[in-house]
Amino acid sequence: MDSEKAAAAAANAGPKGIGRNPDFLKLWFGQTISELGSRITRDGVPLLAVINLSATPFQMGVLNAMSGLPVLLFSLFAGVWVDRLRRRPVMIVADLCRALLLLTIPLAAVMGWLRIEQLYLIIPLTGILTVLFNVAYHAYLPVLVERENITEGNTRLAISDSAAEIAGPGLAGLLVQTITAPIAILFDALSFLVSVISLSSIRKPEPPPVPVEQYQPVIKEARDGLQAVLRQPVLLALTGAAATGSFFGNFIGVLYGLYAIRELNISPAALGLTVAVGGIGNLVGALAAGRVLRRFGLGATLISMQALGWGITLLIPLAASAPGLVLPLLVASQFGDMFQTIYFINAISLRQAVTPNRLLGRVNASMELMAEGVGPLGALAGGVLGGLIGVQNTLYLAVFGGLLSVLWLVFSPVREMRGMIQLNDLE
Repeated sequence: MDSEKAAAAAANAGPKGIGRNPDFLKLWFGQTISELGSRITRDGVPLLAVINLSATPFQMGVLNAMSGLPVLLFSLFAGVWVDRLRRRPVMIVADLCRALLLLTIPLAAVMGWLRIEQLYLIIPLTGILTVLFNVAYHAYLPVLVERENITEGNTRLAISDSAAEIAGPGLAGLLVQTITAPIAILFDALSFLVSVISLSSIRKPEPPPVPVEQYQPVIKEARDGLQAVLRQPVLLALTGAAATGSFFGNFIGVLYGLYAIRELNISPAALGLTVAVGGIGNLVGALAAGRVLRRFGLGATLISMQALGWGITLLIPLAASAPGLVLPLLVASQFGDMFQTIYFINAISLRQAVTPNRLLGRVNASMELMAEGVGPLGALAGGVLGGLIGVQNTLYLAVFGGLLSVLWLVFSPVREMRGMIQLNDLE
């Protein structure tokens, strides 16, 4: 009886405890502002290239490729450095450097020096810093909050991300139209400075980093992170599900706009509003993630949310066969992003709960690399198949391929989990 009361008290203490954690609230505030600013740059840079620099399609392709390179080339090394250092200073330096780099864009525009080559340099450099920040960020949260509050912390951070996804594109368009794209990017630079101030005010000490004399060659330490993922059944299942979803998800990412405009005859404005519903779905999912976990347990939540998240994307190819229901079907599929958000919050919380602190940076980096690294291959395959078998058929293939990601979870220890496994159970 006493153990039941203790368990109930612990369950009730989670959200209340994190709400009274001033250091987490500082992190949360800084990230909320920073995420909103990042959406402005994400949408503003392509507009800057097209409107202000008259970029050609080839130059836009190069710019897009530059933005994807840092994850492939830098992730593993970022993981090693994050595990060698205290995470908060890494995040502060990354934010400060991102702010300084982005400030050069409005400065160059005002001086009349802005060229596409500058974007070729700035975008990958900020991308490298973003990879470094993200790896440190996901490794820092379990230090900042108690492990029983990790899911609640990830939920609140996901709410900020979803809110930024809803407000960011509209704000970016408004700023670009009223004050021009280069000056709009100034707001993102300032948002990183807000994050620097918030992070600098955190007072909770971090565990000491690994002593220098214990350093091993960078390649070996990076390999340790990969081996930790491949040898740990739970981490391997999460990685396999993410990689499978990333590969087939890029089929949809490449073809969605073309399919909606050319085959479904949707206007760009209607398409933009439809996509914005995905942000609302993300927000609903973030708000519901903790309740769903408590109601169904961890394993059932992860498996069902992954299955529902991919299952509802079936509405996208079905829309071409239901001309009178095109917009309702697309809106419903976008709102279904809520399922993936519930999955993501609980999956990343599980990753953080079962990974030793000394390996968190390298495990985060390794999982991101394996999941995101197959994305470009998926985009290429989706484009080729779209030309060979048709866009609608390729989208059907993407849905059924994405559903295969659920098998990674079903045939793993994840299936039997009710709650977050403690670290010692899996070390």
